[in-house]
Amino acid sequence: MEQDYTYAVARIRFRETKLLSDADIGSLLAAGDTAAVMRLLRDKGWGDNTNCQPEELLVIEEKKLWEFVSETVDDLSALNFLLIPNDFHNLKVAVKCVTRNLEPDGLMIANAIEDPENIYQAIVSRDYGELPEFLQICAREAMTTLLQTSDGQLCDIIIDKACMETVYQFGKESDNEIIRLYCELFVAAADIKIAIRCANTHKKPEFIRRALAECDTLDIDRLAEAACEGKDVVLTYLSATEYRSAIEAITASMSAFEKWCDDYLTNVMKPQKWEPFGIGPIVAYIIARQNEIKAVRMILSAKVNSLPDATIKERLRSMYV
Repeated sequence: MEQDYTYAVARIRFRETKLLSDADIGSLLAAGDTAAVMRLLRDKGWGDNTNCQPEELLVIEEKKLWEFVSETVDDLSALNFLLIPNDFHNLKVAVKCVTRNLEPDGLMIANAIEDPENIYQAIVSRDYGELPEFLQICAREAMTTLLQTSDGQLCDIIIDKACMETVYQFGKESDNEIIRLYCELFVAAADIKIAIRCANTHKKPEFIRRALAECDTLDIDRLAEAACEGKDVVLTYLSATEYRSAIEAITASMSAFEKWCDDYLTNVMKPQKWEPFGIGPIVAYIIARQNEIKAVRMILSAKVNSLPDATIKERLRSMYV
């Protein structure tokens, strides 16, 4: 039986009114320094009524987001596709820390499907069966590869590709259009970034093909062939796909392309503001909150490092409201 999200959507509607607007982001950017930005954010309800530091503020807001979602949605497994990348990040940290005899203090992400400590202990003991099924094969292969070859980059592509494949499969199995679209864009965007990086660094065909993951909106074989021939050939291939509007951003920089991806997804999500039922509005709200946290992180970083406003402005995402 499909879950009833009516109550959750009603709560989301109220929370949406608290989201930062483009005007709010402009005010934060125009603030004189970090302290001024923090005051404006506290006035907007950010933080926990303590004089926390900027990075602590962002952690608090991410925690508040998932606490709210947890108390609003009965079955969080429907949202696993948003958390899966965090589990693979934690796996990557665990594998590298264990092979280097380091502790993963502060490096793991708390908001994940599996407890980060469980992932770390499973890697320490080489007991891969203690991991969630979607991590087991990848963990064994990444650990074996790193121990045998000391090739950290190869270890990374093993884990990153497994992450992409897991998110893609989640999308394929979902009957929700928004979830399917998100998962498809997640994989396609990652494939495009991989292809561009490989083209720029002249990677061999076997490396490129091993790094790319299947998706519906890109022909991975053609993309791999293009990456072997250079960035311009990759862009020529993309001009015949639904990602042709991203070419200008890709030409500018990878950070500009990441902004394009986030803005594209935000625009796709906006119609969910008028959907009364279903999981779509919840997904849209989570993505909107994560985007505003990302935007605030950029602004705070710019203020701390005295970067010009123009530099950060061109990287800021469009807000959901």
